[in-house]
Amino acid sequence: MDKKSKDWLIKILAKNRGLTNKAKLDKFLNPSLGDILSVKLTDIDKAVQRVKKAIESKEKVIVYSDYDADGICATAISWETFFDLGSNVLPYVPHRIKEGYGLSIDAIKELAATGVTLIITVDHGVTATKQIEAAKRLGVDIIVTDHHILPKVPPKPYALVHSLELCGAGVAWRFCWEIVTKLAPQYKNKLIEKLELAAVATIADLVLLIGANRAIVKIGLEYLTKTKRPGLKSLIDNSGIGGPVGTYEIGHILAPRINAMGRIEHGLDSLRLLCAKNQKQADTLAKLLSKTNTRRQDLTVSAVAGAIDMVDKDQLIGVVAHHEWHEGVIGLVASRLVETHHRPMIVISIGQIYSKGSARSIAGFNIVEAIRASSEYLVDAGGHPMAAGFTIETRHIEDFSKKINVYANQVLTDDMLTPVINIECKLEVNDINKQTWQTIKAFEPFGVGNPQPIFLTEKILVEDVRGVGEGNKHLRLQLDGVSAIGFNMGGQRVKLRPGYLMDVVYTLDENRFNGQSQIQMKIKDLKTADS
Repeated sequence: MDKKSKDWLIKILAKNRGLTNKAKLDKFLNPSLGDILSVKLTDIDKAVQRVKKAIESKEKVIVYSDYDADGICATAISWETFFDLGSNVLPYVPHRIKEGYGLSIDAIKELAATGVTLIITVDHGVTATKQIEAAKRLGVDIIVTDHHILPKVPPKPYALVHSLELCGAGVAWRFCWEIVTKLAPQYKNKLIEKLELAAVATIADLVLLIGANRAIVKIGLEYLTKTKRPGLKSLIDNSGIGGPVGTYEIGHILAPRINAMGRIEHGLDSLRLLCAKNQKQADTLAKLLSKTNTRRQDLTVSAVAGAIDMVDKDQLIGVVAHHEWHEGVIGLVASRLVETHHRPMIVISIGQIYSKGSARSIAGFNIVEAIRASSEYLVDAGGHPMAAGFTIETRHIEDFSKKINVYANQVLTDDMLTPVINIECKLEVNDINKQTWQTIKAFEPFGVGNPQPIFLTEKILVEDVRGVGEGNKHLRLQLDGVSAIGFNMGGQRVKLRPGYLMDVVYTLDENRFNGQSQIQMKIKDLKTADS
């Protein structure tokens, strides 16, 4: 690539993302509301008419949530919108441990007994065949809004509002847009502001940040920077985020706090925070979420420490199980094990009769299909190609582990099991500057499907080597005038000396300190340069 032209890096980043012409690049760099509205939902007209009837008749309506960040944000969007339109509506957030995932027949019975005639699910429902049939017998209509993969025989609710393109909150927002457009267009601007919630959910749920999802996040982040929500303000302040809120801050700081309540307490408090009208109440709830998240971190660290030694090296899909692991953190444990072993992992919290499982996968391997291939051992299962959950009879865990690994031996390939760092291009030291950083920022937001660009610089001079952080666990380098940080790479310090020439793989970041900013390298890998 001719580096004399000003836009040489833009051309490389565009080509690597399949943006092969100016029109595609312009659309990518400037996502719009129209990208979101172009997403088609199933059964949409039927669902809108049913909501219209419920509002006009003052029927008792329930927005039935999931307890993760996606479900909680989806519930906030839906509940507030329906309430603004005059619906007699309340949210319902199930308790993870006491009620489990998705619709509960017992909950449906209790709601029906109070006069509820319409339940709208958000971020779940596509596997709830028995529950939906039970609701019908009680005279309760169910509208399912969901984005999970449909089973071979989908349920038959009153309406199935579904898309695989969006997260659960994205589907909920898109559904609300159709309702508002047809019933109360004056609320459109208010609904557009709610894209800040859809953005949080989209990042938290790790869906592809392309097309409509990219537009949701790009527009949503703009509203988030000037949010009017006391709950989001409190959560940002309590989390200690000093600068702008981007995909990293949401994915690693805010969303884990929202998720923590549903994992080990009750997700209802996360919903209360997002919908809080009073700043004092919001501050109290934000502190609760942060405190609960610290407990969640402790439970995760403890479980990971035990699980790492339990992984059978001969299994293509690692299956580990223990009765002391909290079922609210097993998905996080599975993620850590995938990072360590680079193969699909299943972590099971053992119960007396029934056990809960959570799975995480690697690129190219559809974990929910793998789990469903052993459906004879399961009570229920659902999820995405990269993440799934299930309930299993405890007595079947060993047989399930054997069968899913038979499946893996037929499907998993060596290429899938080989970790790869995809490098965008080589940069010279003098390319590491603010102009390059501004070019990279134009491709934000980064996430699944649009990863943060990774670069290679060869034979860069080591000028200084230090360990930083508790126990010197991180590596701080000065490389030919450029500051570099390698998180959890402190052990490499003994191999490095000033004067060495290194090949370094890294991303670029802007480090702000004391009102000053400088471009720094975040190291992914490094080795001594070939002479």
